[in-house]
Amino acid sequence: MHTPALLIDVDAVQSNIDATLRLLEGDANRWRPHLKTSKLGFVVRMLVRAGVRHAKCATALELETACEAGMADVLVAYQSVGPRAARVRAIAERFPAVRVSSLVEQPEACAFWEDSPVGVFADINSGMDRTGIAPDDVIARIIAIAAAARAHGVAFRGLHFYDGHISGVEPEDAERVAHEGYDRLLAIVARLAEDDVVPEEIVTSGTPAFPYALTYTPFRHAPFIHRVSPGTIVYGDATSLRQLSPDFGYRAAVSVASTVVSHPLPRRVTCDAGHKTVSADAGIPTCAVAGHPDYVPGKPSEEHLPIDLAEGADVPALGEVLYLVPRHVCPTVNNFDDAVIVKGGRAIGVERVTARGRHQPLTQADLAS
Repeated sequence: MHTPALLIDVDAVQSNIDATLRLLEGDANRWRPHLKTSKLGFVVRMLVRAGVRHAKCATALELETACEAGMADVLVAYQSVGPRAARVRAIAERFPAVRVSSLVEQPEACAFWEDSPVGVFADINSGMDRTGIAPDDVIARIIAIAAAARAHGVAFRGLHFYDGHISGVEPEDAERVAHEGYDRLLAIVARLAEDDVVPEEIVTSGTPAFPYALTYTPFRHAPFIHRVSPGTIVYGDATSLRQLSPDFGYRAAVSVASTVVSHPLPRRVTCDAGHKTVSADAGIPTCAVAGHPDYVPGKPSEEHLPIDLAEGADVPALGEVLYLVPRHVCPTVNNFDDAVIVKGGRAIGVERVTARGRHQPLTQADLAS
């Protein structure tokens, strides 16, 4: 096999989908996975076959992939403006059977979706401080968004509350912090009801907060549809498998096959999996070496990954293949054009990483807009 290569174990993927549905008591309607992880139409179709028909995505190419794979309802969980909004509109019009929505945080943004089938979710800043409506303005702004949506003939569909910052909270405090956020969210919903603004759906909880959404009982009796949106759990990675309880039953479904290309020091080898292969955005080490806890990956360069070996550890030979479990799987998948599909321990085919990157090529119309 040519390396580096992205391997996807479909047995483990199916096991992870099944584990998630067990945690959701068999109700696939409660899950809106973020497809920035899955990326492959092949895997999105696995989700659809399992009954998962609602999804989130970030890019127009992910939206197109989701629509083509059979998703019934897709939220573009990103502020779509300018040419991006035009492309989302065009995709929504090509797939009239798919319910497409986008995030907004300003009433003016509803104008982007006038005369289109695209609905809107108001994006609330949960404390992550990346996007969304600030707490001191949240009620008035959502009321204004709902009014602007009506004025432009756009469906106001709900609220988006992504609490990804939970991953940075100490484990002993994480559930309390998550539940305090959900308490604030439900207080917002109650206050909006006084002005007859009633969200149809509320979306929360990526992979870091997912366990705490499961234990927040008010969501079970809410007057709206509540959906969680973990996506990383479809593949698992070194970070999520460490954070989530082993009792959940998740497995690493993705690895990167990498070849040892150098022995620069007696207790160091280098393989062909630099940060252009295994994403370094989550920090160092970028990955774990499957089956070798005594191998410690170091700081990568573009095409090289040095690995230090503990005393007594076996020294892999030049040309030996190591299997790396990414620390952050989502951007790692995005580094590859194709994935090797593995089943029963054997490679059975190759699938395109369908939603990698952006729509290409750019056209003159794109450049002019």
